[in-house]
Amino acid sequence: MIQPPFLEPGQRVGVLAMASRLDYETLEPAFHILRDQWQLEVVEGESLRSSYFQFAGDDALRTRDLQQMLDDPGIRAIFSARGGYGSYRILDRLDFTQFLKNPKWIIGFSDITVVHCHLHRMGIQSLHAIMPKLFGGEGVTDSIETLRQCLFGESPAPYTSPSHVLNRPGMATGPLVGGNLTLLMHILGTPSDINLTGKLLFIEDIDETLFSTDRMMIQLRRSGRLADLAGLLVGQFTDMRINDSSPFGKTANEIITEQVAGYHYPVCFDFPVGHVARNLAMPVGKTAELVVNEEGGQLRF
Repeated sequence: MIQPPFLEPGQRVGVLAMASRLDYETLEPAFHILRDQWQLEVVEGESLRSSYFQFAGDDALRTRDLQQMLDDPGIRAIFSARGGYGSYRILDRLDFTQFLKNPKWIIGFSDITVVHCHLHRMGIQSLHAIMPKLFGGEGVTDSIETLRQCLFGESPAPYTSPSHVLNRPGMATGPLVGGNLTLLMHILGTPSDINLTGKLLFIEDIDETLFSTDRMMIQLRRSGRLADLAGLLVGQFTDMRINDSSPFGKTANEIITEQVAGYHYPVCFDFPVGHVARNLAMPVGKTAELVVNEEGGQLRF
C-alpha cells in the first residue's frame, strides 16, 4: 500500500462536499483549526456553498470539484466536509490518473466508505476519520487529534476499548479496512469491492433496522467475506430502529456475534469508531495489530 506524504504546515489542502449539502456556517470551527492551529492553506470547493435537492450540487458539479482537487499536485489532502449520500454516484465519473502520480490523503467516513474502498483497490492509503462539519461538536477532541497525528506523521497512542462480554480474545495483525456496513454491502461485486482475506475489518452503522443489519451480516458470511479475516473490530451501531410491536430479539452486537461464530479470529466490540463523538482516525490500508483480552481491546499502529 502506498502511503501519501504526511502534511507540513503551510501546505494546501482542499475541503469540499462529495455527498450531501450542508450549512456553510458549520465549517467555521474546522476552518479555524485547519488554518490557525494546523497552519494549512485551505482551498474551498464550490460544493461547500452549493445545493441540488439533498446533494451539495448536482453530480457534475461535485465531480468537477473533486476532480480538480485530485489533479492539483499542490493540494496535499482532501477533506470531505460531511457524508450523507452522494459520493457513490460520482465515483465512476472520476479519473484517478493524476492522483496516482501524486497520491494525497482523502479524509471522511460514513458515505465516504465507498471512496476509501475504491482507493484501497488502487493500493492507496486513506483516512476514515471525523469530517469538518463535525469539528465543532462536543467531545470530539480525541477524534480531531488522532486525525492530526495521522496526517502529520505522528503515531497515535494505541486505541483502546473496554472489556465487552461478547469480545473474542486473541491477537492479529493485518491491514485495516472497513467503514460503514451498509456501504460495504453496496460495493460487493463492483470495481470498488475489496478483498478481506487477512484484513482487520472495522464496521459501524447508523439508523438501520436490526433485521437489515442481520441481512447484511448474513450476506457477508454467505459470500465468504467473514471466513478469512485477521480480526474484526465492531464500532458503534447508533440510533438503531427498533420495532416495538414486532421485536427482532437480538441487539446489533448479538447479530454480529452470531454470524462470526465458528471462526477463530479476535473480535472486539464497542470500538471507538462510527457516528459518535469519539470517532478515532483509522488509516485504511495501514497494517495494525489488534489485541483482545480480558481488559478489552487495543489497536496498535
